[in-house]
Amino acid sequence: MKLRTLFTTALLCATAAVVAPAQVTLEGKDGPGKGKKVVLLAGDEEYRSEEVMPMLAKILAEKHGFTCTVVWSIDPATGEIEPKNASNLPGMEALDQADLCIMLWRFRAPTDELMKHFADYYLAGKPIIALRTSTHAFNYPKDSKSPYAKYGWTSPEWKGGFGKNVLGETWVTHWGKHKSEATKGVIEEAAKSDPILRGVTNLFGDSDVYEAYPPADARILVRGQVLSGMTPDSKPAAYTKPRASDKATQDVNTPMMPVIWTREYKNEAGKTNKIFTSTMGAATDLKNEDLRRVVVNAAYAFTGLEVPEKANVDIIGDYAATMYGFGTNVKGKKPADYVK
Repeated sequence: MKLRTLFTTALLCATAAVVAPAQVTLEGKDGPGKGKKVVLLAGDEEYRSEEVMPMLAKILAEKHGFTCTVVWSIDPATGEIEPKNASNLPGMEALDQADLCIMLWRFRAPTDELMKHFADYYLAGKPIIALRTSTHAFNYPKDSKSPYAKYGWTSPEWKGGFGKNVLGETWVTHWGKHKSEATKGVIEEAAKSDPILRGVTNLFGDSDVYEAYPPADARILVRGQVLSGMTPDSKPAAYTKPRASDKATQDVNTPMMPVIWTREYKNEAGKTNKIFTSTMGAATDLKNEDLRRVVVNAAYAFTGLEVPEKANVDIIGDYAATMYGFGTNVKGKKPADYVK
Protein backbone atom coordinates (compact mmCIF):
# COMPACT_ATOMS: atom_id res chain seq x y z
CA MET A 1 0.00 0.00 0.00
CA LYS A 2 2.80 2.40 0.88
CA LEU A 3 4.58 1.61 -2.39
CA ARG A 4 1.36 2.16 -4.37
CA THR A 5 0.84 5.51 -2.61
CA LEU A 6 4.36 6.61 -3.43
CA PHE A 7 3.93 5.57 -7.05
CA THR A 8 0.60 7.41 -7.34
CA THR A 9 2.10 10.55 -5.78
CA ALA A 10 5.04 10.43 -8.16
CA LEU A 11 2.71 9.98 -11.12
CA LEU A 12 0.58 12.96 -10.09
CA CYS A 13 3.67 15.14 -9.70
CA ALA A 14 4.93 14.02 -13.09
CA THR A 15 1.68 14.94 -14.82
CA ALA A 16 1.12 18.26 -13.04
CA ALA A 17 3.52 20.00 -15.40
CA VAL A 18 3.90 19.38 -19.11
CA VAL A 19 7.58 19.98 -19.76
CA ALA A 20 8.95 20.66 -23.22
CA PRO A 21 12.66 21.27 -23.85
CA ALA A 22 12.35 25.06 -23.68
CA GLN A 23 9.08 25.89 -21.93
CA VAL A 24 6.83 24.59 -19.19
CA THR A 25 3.05 24.38 -19.07
CA LEU A 26 1.32 24.08 -15.70
CA GLU A 27 -2.21 22.79 -16.04
CA GLY A 28 -4.72 24.78 -14.04
CA LYS A 29 -6.26 23.12 -11.02
CA ASP A 30 -9.76 23.92 -9.78
CA GLY A 31 -10.44 27.64 -9.54
CA PRO A 32 -12.14 30.56 -11.27
CA GLY A 33 -9.43 30.64 -13.95
CA LYS A 34 -10.14 27.06 -15.09
CA GLY A 35 -10.07 26.99 -18.89
CA LYS A 36 -8.18 30.28 -19.21
CA LYS A 37 -4.68 30.19 -20.71
CA VAL A 38 -1.89 32.50 -19.58
CA VAL A 39 1.54 32.82 -21.22
CA LEU A 40 4.32 34.28 -19.09
CA LEU A 41 7.34 35.63 -20.97
CA ALA A 42 10.65 35.70 -19.09
CA GLY A 43 13.59 37.43 -20.75
CA ASP A 44 15.87 39.99 -19.14
CA GLU A 45 19.47 40.14 -17.99
CA GLU A 46 19.00 42.07 -14.75
CA TYR A 47 15.82 41.62 -12.72
CA ARG A 48 15.60 37.81 -12.65
CA SER A 49 12.47 37.31 -14.72
CA GLU A 50 13.51 33.67 -15.06
CA GLU A 51 12.57 33.28 -11.37
CA VAL A 52 9.58 35.64 -11.33
CA MET A 53 7.55 34.02 -14.08
CA PRO A 54 7.51 30.40 -12.88
CA MET A 55 6.68 31.61 -9.36
CA LEU A 56 3.67 33.56 -10.66
CA ALA A 57 2.68 30.65 -12.91
CA LYS A 58 2.55 28.26 -9.96
CA ILE A 59 0.31 30.63 -8.00
CA LEU A 60 -2.02 31.24 -10.94
CA ALA A 61 -2.27 27.55 -11.84
CA GLU A 62 -2.43 25.90 -8.44
CA LYS A 63 -4.42 28.48 -6.49
CA HIS A 64 -6.59 30.05 -9.19
CA GLY A 65 -7.03 27.47 -11.95
CA PHE A 66 -5.30 29.21 -14.88
CA THR A 67 -3.29 27.03 -17.24
CA CYS A 68 0.09 28.73 -17.49
CA THR A 69 2.91 28.39 -20.00
CA VAL A 70 6.28 29.94 -19.16
CA VAL A 71 8.69 30.89 -21.96
CA TRP A 72 12.36 31.71 -21.32
CA SER A 73 15.40 32.95 -23.24
CA ILE A 74 17.28 29.75 -24.03
CA ASP A 75 20.81 28.85 -25.09
CA PRO A 76 20.10 26.58 -28.06
CA ALA A 77 23.37 24.70 -27.60
CA THR A 78 22.69 23.63 -24.00
CA GLY A 79 18.95 24.03 -23.48
CA GLU A 80 19.78 26.13 -20.42
CA ILE A 81 18.15 29.44 -19.55
CA GLU A 82 20.38 32.22 -20.85
CA PRO A 83 19.12 35.74 -20.10
CA LYS A 84 21.64 37.26 -22.48
CA ASN A 85 20.17 35.45 -25.47
CA ALA A 86 17.75 38.06 -26.80
CA SER A 87 16.48 36.21 -29.87
CA ASN A 88 15.86 32.57 -28.95
CA LEU A 89 12.64 32.35 -26.91
CA PRO A 90 11.11 29.05 -28.04
CA GLY A 91 7.53 28.31 -27.09
CA MET A 92 6.04 31.65 -28.07
CA GLU A 93 3.50 29.82 -30.22
CA ALA A 94 1.60 29.30 -26.96
CA LEU A 95 0.45 32.91 -27.42
CA ASP A 96 -1.72 31.77 -30.33
CA GLN A 97 -4.20 30.22 -27.88
CA ALA A 98 -3.60 32.54 -24.91
CA ASP A 99 -6.19 34.62 -23.07
CA LEU A 100 -3.54 36.69 -21.28
CA CYS A 101 0.14 37.55 -21.64
CA ILE A 102 2.32 38.50 -18.66
CA MET A 103 5.76 39.74 -19.64
CA LEU A 104 9.02 40.79 -18.03
CA TRP A 105 11.34 41.42 -20.97
CA ARG A 106 14.29 43.70 -21.53
CA PHE A 107 15.93 44.46 -24.88
CA ARG A 108 14.67 41.35 -26.69
CA ALA A 109 14.80 40.86 -30.47
CA PRO A 110 13.05 37.54 -31.13
CA THR A 111 13.47 35.90 -34.50
CA ASP A 112 10.76 36.95 -36.92
CA GLU A 113 9.21 33.48 -36.73
CA LEU A 114 8.86 33.77 -32.96
CA MET A 115 7.96 37.46 -32.90
CA LYS A 116 5.03 36.88 -35.23
CA HIS A 117 3.24 35.04 -32.40
CA PHE A 118 3.63 38.06 -30.11
CA ALA A 119 2.60 40.55 -32.80
CA ASP A 120 -0.46 38.50 -33.73
CA TYR A 121 -1.47 38.25 -30.08
CA TYR A 122 -1.12 42.01 -29.64
CA LEU A 123 -2.92 42.89 -32.87
CA ALA A 124 -5.81 40.62 -31.87
CA GLY A 125 -6.48 43.08 -29.05
CA LYS A 126 -5.67 40.69 -26.23
CA PRO A 127 -4.63 41.88 -22.74
CA ILE A 128 -1.05 42.42 -21.58
CA ILE A 129 0.41 42.66 -18.07
CA ALA A 130 3.89 44.21 -18.35
CA LEU A 131 6.43 44.38 -15.52
CA ARG A 132 9.52 46.53 -14.87
CA THR A 133 11.79 46.60 -17.94
CA SER A 134 9.00 45.61 -20.31
CA THR A 135 8.72 49.35 -21.01
CA HIS A 136 11.85 48.70 -23.09
CA ALA A 137 11.13 45.10 -23.98
CA PHE A 138 12.48 45.26 -27.53
CA ASN A 139 15.81 46.37 -28.96
CA TYR A 140 16.50 45.75 -32.65
CA PRO A 141 19.76 46.74 -34.36
CA LYS A 142 19.60 50.00 -36.31
CA ASP A 143 20.14 48.15 -39.58
CA SER A 144 17.54 45.47 -38.81
CA LYS A 145 15.36 44.43 -41.74
CA SER A 146 12.84 42.75 -39.44
CA PRO A 147 9.22 43.79 -40.01
CA TYR A 148 9.02 44.00 -36.22
CA ALA A 149 11.93 46.43 -35.75
CA LYS A 150 9.44 49.24 -35.07
CA TYR A 151 8.68 47.61 -31.70
CA GLY A 152 12.19 48.54 -30.52
CA TRP A 153 12.52 51.25 -27.90
CA THR A 154 14.71 53.41 -30.18
CA SER A 155 12.53 52.95 -33.26
CA PRO A 156 12.46 56.04 -35.52
CA GLU A 157 9.33 54.69 -37.22
CA TRP A 158 7.28 54.31 -34.03
CA LYS A 159 8.85 56.77 -31.60
CA GLY A 160 9.38 55.08 -28.24
CA GLY A 161 8.43 51.73 -29.74
CA PHE A 162 6.05 49.25 -28.19
CA GLY A 163 6.76 50.50 -24.68
CA LYS A 164 5.87 54.14 -25.21
CA ASN A 165 2.98 53.62 -27.59
CA VAL A 166 1.28 50.57 -26.12
CA LEU A 167 2.36 50.21 -22.50
CA GLY A 168 2.44 53.96 -21.89
CA GLU A 169 6.15 54.55 -21.33
CA THR A 170 9.57 53.55 -22.60
CA TRP A 171 12.92 53.63 -20.82
CA VAL A 172 13.65 57.12 -19.46
CA THR A 173 16.02 56.77 -16.50
CA HIS A 174 16.28 55.69 -12.87
CA TRP A 175 14.45 58.25 -10.73
CA GLY A 176 15.45 56.80 -7.37
CA LYS A 177 19.08 55.88 -6.82
CA HIS A 178 19.70 52.39 -8.17
CA LYS A 179 20.41 49.75 -5.51
CA SER A 180 20.31 52.25 -2.66
CA GLU A 181 16.79 53.76 -2.67
CA ALA A 182 13.83 51.39 -2.52
CA THR A 183 10.19 52.04 -3.45
CA LYS A 184 7.09 52.35 -1.30
CA GLY A 185 3.91 52.00 -3.34
CA VAL A 186 1.36 54.70 -2.52
CA ILE A 187 -2.14 53.98 -3.81
CA GLU A 188 -3.62 56.84 -5.82
CA GLU A 189 -6.60 58.28 -3.93
CA ALA A 190 -8.87 58.22 -6.99
CA ALA A 191 -8.03 54.55 -7.65
CA LYS A 192 -8.66 53.08 -4.21
CA SER A 193 -11.85 51.36 -5.35
CA ASP A 194 -10.27 49.83 -8.46
CA PRO A 195 -10.76 46.02 -8.40
CA ILE A 196 -7.08 45.48 -9.29
CA LEU A 197 -6.19 47.00 -5.90
CA ARG A 198 -8.64 44.83 -3.98
CA GLY A 199 -7.01 43.47 -0.82
CA VAL A 200 -3.86 45.56 -1.44
CA THR A 201 -2.58 47.74 1.40
CA ASN A 202 1.21 47.38 1.65
CA LEU A 203 3.32 47.72 -1.49
CA PHE A 204 7.10 47.71 -1.26
CA GLY A 205 9.95 46.83 -3.57
CA ASP A 206 13.69 47.18 -3.17
CA SER A 207 14.15 48.18 -6.81
CA ASP A 208 14.17 51.90 -7.47
CA VAL A 209 11.46 54.12 -8.93
CA TYR A 210 11.69 54.71 -12.69
CA GLU A 211 11.07 58.11 -14.19
CA ALA A 212 7.81 57.67 -16.08
CA TYR A 213 5.12 59.78 -17.71
CA PRO A 214 2.12 57.66 -18.73
CA PRO A 215 -0.26 59.26 -21.25
CA ALA A 216 -3.36 61.19 -20.24
CA ASP A 217 -5.59 58.20 -20.98
CA ALA A 218 -3.80 56.04 -18.39
CA ARG A 219 -5.44 55.37 -15.03
CA ILE A 220 -2.73 55.70 -12.40
CA LEU A 221 -3.20 53.14 -9.66
CA VAL A 222 -0.01 53.48 -7.61
CA ARG A 223 2.77 56.05 -7.28
CA GLY A 224 6.26 55.27 -6.07
CA GLN A 225 7.63 57.02 -3.01
CA VAL A 226 11.42 57.08 -3.21
CA LEU A 227 12.84 55.87 0.10
CA SER A 228 16.18 56.88 1.58
CA GLY A 229 17.22 53.26 2.11
CA MET A 230 16.49 49.70 1.07
CA THR A 231 14.02 48.57 3.74
CA PRO A 232 10.30 49.23 4.20
CA ASP A 233 10.96 51.32 7.32
CA SER A 234 13.34 53.70 5.49
CA LYS A 235 12.30 57.33 5.56
CA PRO A 236 11.18 59.07 2.37
CA ALA A 237 14.06 60.53 0.41
CA ALA A 238 14.33 64.32 0.50
CA TYR A 239 16.27 66.06 -2.26
CA THR A 240 15.65 67.68 -5.62
CA LYS A 241 16.68 66.52 -9.06
CA PRO A 242 16.02 67.51 -12.68
CA ARG A 243 13.52 65.58 -14.75
CA ALA A 244 14.87 63.96 -17.91
CA SER A 245 11.71 64.99 -19.74
CA ASP A 246 12.03 68.78 -19.52
CA LYS A 247 15.08 69.39 -17.27
CA ALA A 248 12.92 71.16 -14.68
CA THR A 249 13.96 70.50 -11.08
CA GLN A 250 11.54 69.02 -8.57
CA ASP A 251 11.52 67.33 -5.19
CA VAL A 252 12.06 63.63 -5.78
CA ASN A 253 8.71 62.82 -4.16
CA THR A 254 6.65 65.87 -5.13
CA PRO A 255 4.96 64.69 -7.20
CA MET A 256 5.76 61.00 -6.94
CA MET A 257 6.27 59.13 -10.19
CA PRO A 258 3.57 56.66 -11.31
CA VAL A 259 4.69 53.05 -10.89
CA ILE A 260 1.50 51.12 -11.74
CA TRP A 261 -1.14 52.13 -14.27
CA THR A 262 -3.73 50.68 -16.63
CA ARG A 263 -5.02 51.86 -19.97
CA GLU A 264 -6.85 50.71 -23.06
CA TYR A 265 -5.00 51.06 -26.34
CA LYS A 266 -6.52 50.87 -29.83
CA ASN A 267 -3.87 49.16 -31.91
CA GLU A 268 -3.02 49.35 -35.61
CA ALA A 269 -5.52 46.59 -36.41
CA GLY A 270 -8.32 48.57 -34.81
CA LYS A 271 -8.56 46.23 -31.81
CA THR A 272 -8.36 47.45 -28.23
CA ASN A 273 -5.83 45.98 -25.78
CA LYS A 274 -6.24 46.17 -22.02
CA ILE A 275 -2.85 47.15 -20.61
CA PHE A 276 -1.42 46.90 -17.09
CA THR A 277 2.06 48.35 -16.61
CA SER A 278 4.15 48.20 -13.45
CA THR A 279 7.67 49.58 -13.27
CA MET A 280 8.06 47.50 -10.12
CA GLY A 281 8.72 43.85 -10.80
CA ALA A 282 12.20 42.62 -9.86
CA ALA A 283 12.32 39.14 -8.35
CA THR A 284 13.08 40.74 -4.99
CA ASP A 285 10.12 43.12 -5.35
CA LEU A 286 7.78 40.17 -5.74
CA LYS A 287 8.63 38.85 -2.31
CA ASN A 288 6.07 41.49 -1.37
CA GLU A 289 2.69 39.80 -0.96
CA ASP A 290 0.63 42.73 -2.16
CA LEU A 291 2.67 43.22 -5.32
CA ARG A 292 1.99 39.58 -6.19
CA ARG A 293 -1.67 40.23 -5.38
CA VAL A 294 -1.85 43.20 -7.76
CA VAL A 295 -0.58 41.00 -10.61
CA VAL A 296 -3.00 38.18 -9.80
CA ASN A 297 -5.87 40.66 -9.47
CA ALA A 298 -5.00 42.07 -12.89
CA ALA A 299 -5.06 38.54 -14.33
CA TYR A 300 -8.59 38.11 -13.03
CA ALA A 301 -9.75 41.52 -14.24
CA PHE A 302 -8.21 41.14 -17.71
CA THR A 303 -9.74 37.70 -18.32
CA GLY A 304 -13.25 38.81 -17.40
CA LEU A 305 -13.34 37.27 -13.92
CA GLU A 306 -14.49 38.81 -10.64
CA VAL A 307 -11.45 39.86 -8.60
CA PRO A 308 -11.38 38.11 -5.19
CA GLU A 309 -11.69 40.13 -2.00
CA LYS A 310 -8.21 38.94 -1.03
CA ALA A 311 -6.59 36.65 -3.56
CA ASN A 312 -4.38 33.87 -2.20
CA VAL A 313 -0.88 34.63 -3.44
CA ASP A 314 1.16 32.46 -1.10
CA ILE A 315 4.38 31.33 -2.75
CA ILE A 316 4.48 27.64 -3.66
CA GLY A 317 7.75 25.81 -3.09
CA ASP A 318 11.12 27.54 -3.25
CA TYR A 319 11.51 31.06 -4.53
CA ALA A 320 15.09 32.29 -4.53
CA ALA A 321 14.28 35.93 -5.39
CA THR A 322 17.90 36.46 -6.38
CA MET A 323 19.10 40.04 -6.01
CA TYR A 324 18.96 41.94 -9.26
CA GLY A 325 22.08 42.75 -11.21
CA PHE A 326 23.79 41.78 -14.43
CA GLY A 327 25.23 38.29 -14.31
CA THR A 328 23.54 37.37 -11.03
CA ASN A 329 21.33 34.69 -12.59
CA VAL A 330 21.79 31.14 -11.29
CA LYS A 331 23.82 29.38 -13.96
CA GLY A 332 23.01 25.97 -15.44
CA LYS A 333 19.23 26.12 -14.92
CA LYS A 334 16.80 24.55 -17.38
CA PRO A 335 13.07 25.33 -17.51
CA ALA A 336 12.10 22.11 -15.74
CA ASP A 337 14.24 23.09 -12.75
CA TYR A 338 11.80 25.86 -11.87
CA VAL A 339 8.75 23.61 -11.52
CA LYS A 340 10.24 20.87 -9.34
